[in-house]
Amino acid sequence: MKRGKGLKFVGDSRIQSYEKPKLNRDYSEFPGRTEEFYPDFLLKEWLTGAVFLVGFLCLIVADPAPLERMADATDTGYIPLPDWYFLFLYQILKYSYASGPFNVVGAIIIPGLAMGALLLMPWLDTSKHRNWKKRPVAASLMIVSVAIIFYATWESVAYHDWEQQAEQGKIVFSNLDSDDPVFNELIRTNCTSCHGGELTGASGPDLVTPDLDEGTVKAFVENGTETMPAFKDTLTEDEIDEISQFIANLELTDKKNADNTGE
Repeated sequence: MKRGKGLKFVGDSRIQSYEKPKLNRDYSEFPGRTEEFYPDFLLKEWLTGAVFLVGFLCLIVADPAPLERMADATDTGYIPLPDWYFLFLYQILKYSYASGPFNVVGAIIIPGLAMGALLLMPWLDTSKHRNWKKRPVAASLMIVSVAIIFYATWESVAYHDWEQQAEQGKIVFSNLDSDDPVFNELIRTNCTSCHGGELTGASGPDLVTPDLDEGTVKAFVENGTETMPAFKDTLTEDEIDEISQFIANLELTDKKNADNTGE
């Protein structure tokens, strides 16, 4: 380039001469390509969000979230189930080397490795290619992760007892008085761990729905069954009589007359 050609003086410096394109603020000349953020773009985003919200509310009204009976921390027979997006982690905790003495592996180490790999991804995959075939590290980790999540979620759903899940959380209205000393001092300590916090069944059978007489209940409490321990050596005769009478008087009722609603 010849000396001085294409250059112009700006102060004491020489820079290449070029024409800066003029910015056209009339966005109507470029329909469909660009628009003002306010109000055009913002209005479309708001309308999209409103349509999604209305659709979501319609789904809620059509199929409301299922409600279960009141939570009871003393009910050790209740088996909680996480939401569907955590079912794969729930399933991992059932495997031999991720549960029991190895519970720390399934609860901390495996999720920790997954989160660590996600955090280290910018350093594990430094390729600038957008095609997944040219990014073997990132593509392999993603495919393996998605496969594990899908398989563990499917296995959790396929092998879970959904009928028992619905029964253990079913709302049953009865005349059970949770403030009664017999319930608090005797039944809550000896019965609710198997028969549920409201005696409507868990790992043990339902004690409210069947019409049990006092003699039958007393026989079961004293002598037990194949799956139920006998309490004749741990409870006094008077305590067994009080438990038997309390359970024999249990019956189903409507919500208005129920004593087990917590209200």
